[in-house]
Amino acid sequence: MSEMSSIIAGLGAGSGIDMVKLASDLADAQFALRNDRLTAKTEKLEQQISAASSLKNTLSMLASALGDRVRAGDLAVKPQIGNSAVATVSSPIGTSGSGSYSLEVLSLARGQTLTGPAMADPAAAVGAGSLTFRFGTTDGTGFTADTGQTAVTVDIASGSTLSDIANAINAKKAGINAYVAQTPQGAQLVLKGAEGAKSGFVVEATETVGEEGLAALAWNPAAGGDPARLLAASADAQFKLDGIAMTSASNDVGTVAPGLALKLTGTNAGAPTTIGFPSPVGTISTAMQDIVNALNEVVSELYTATDPMSGDLARDPGARALKRTLSELSGMEIMPNAPEGAPRTLADLGLAIQRDGTFRLDTARLDATLARDPGGVAAMFTTGLYGIYATVDRISRQASRTGDPGSLAGSIARYQSQSSELSDEAAKLADQQETLRANMVARFAKADSRIAASQSTLSFLQSQIDAWNASKD
Repeated sequence: MSEMSSIIAGLGAGSGIDMVKLASDLADAQFALRNDRLTAKTEKLEQQISAASSLKNTLSMLASALGDRVRAGDLAVKPQIGNSAVATVSSPIGTSGSGSYSLEVLSLARGQTLTGPAMADPAAAVGAGSLTFRFGTTDGTGFTADTGQTAVTVDIASGSTLSDIANAINAKKAGINAYVAQTPQGAQLVLKGAEGAKSGFVVEATETVGEEGLAALAWNPAAGGDPARLLAASADAQFKLDGIAMTSASNDVGTVAPGLALKLTGTNAGAPTTIGFPSPVGTISTAMQDIVNALNEVVSELYTATDPMSGDLARDPGARALKRTLSELSGMEIMPNAPEGAPRTLADLGLAIQRDGTFRLDTARLDATLARDPGGVAAMFTTGLYGIYATVDRISRQASRTGDPGSLAGSIARYQSQSSELSDEAAKLADQQETLRANMVARFAKADSRIAASQSTLSFLQSQIDAWNASKD
């Protein structure tokens, strides 16, 4: 009986097992291999996305920096003027100029300035009704309306002062600026029109009965208007470019020759000044060395990423395409429109490729090209369709074409799509693992319940055996 008691006591010890933890551990073990594979694939894709994005961004920054230097930096062919008091000169975006021009500014464009009669009390009400402005050409004795411009009517409220009238005119934003000047004679309304001969104006008044007074502000030289009130008549700018007479309604003339825009600021009648386009040849050697260094940074990053043993982009089509393009760069014709005998390739500028795929600057060849055709070299540094900037920019844009599966951007899009698919797969796997864990918890709970019931029976039997043994004693 003592042996049976020991057996029952051992069985009756209960399960002693954390069923929830056991279910979780078993579910983890069953899905561990698949989860590890998904994690490894996801990490690899993240590394590929990072490597391809870094290369694409490095190319983009190179193209952007080169573009800035060509457009406005030390490589820009920017116009310069001998007499800076006469005009400011610039090249419109996307254009370039060459040669030289003479500029003689005879007169600047100006707007009409008209005053009203002096009023002793600036706070006094002037009148009510409306003021109508008609635009055209006036010289103080006559007015020729410009039918292409619409008349503007400004409503004047009852009790309006000169300041109220000026505010109402400005609020209309009709090209006339109004303000009240305090003069020794009293307050006067001043009206200033836009630049240009056809921006002159006359003023017509319509008065509200019982609140007359606006008629004092009306003015028309053809109808007896006081010519003394016209302080300045509107006029076009008059200037000569290379002796050719030109006019402009605005002092901001705009483009007057290829790559040349003018903004007139003063006059120099009888003393023409010169506008020229200095060549950037003096900075090209330094610029080419900078370009070689930048390209080598791209090559270094590219070759690390495409290393057959350790590179994240070892078999990436976009990286391979970029490597192929860079290997052909020095011999690429970047100036197909250049005249016969002019430099056409980056090799002419001294760009040479070495056996390891990196670049070096052949200064002897660059110097020889500069000595032979400095103008042709300068022409390669523009923002036009051809040249070194257009070539680098085109390579960068090709790498950034998302719809091209053979580009870096195409590779990034593909890796991101695969990563998204893995995320979905990981989510499904997590759901399956949780379902298995929940099922095992439920089954183990039932088993634990049965063990608990058996434990109760064993405890009862143990107590009976103990009672029998006690009675025998």
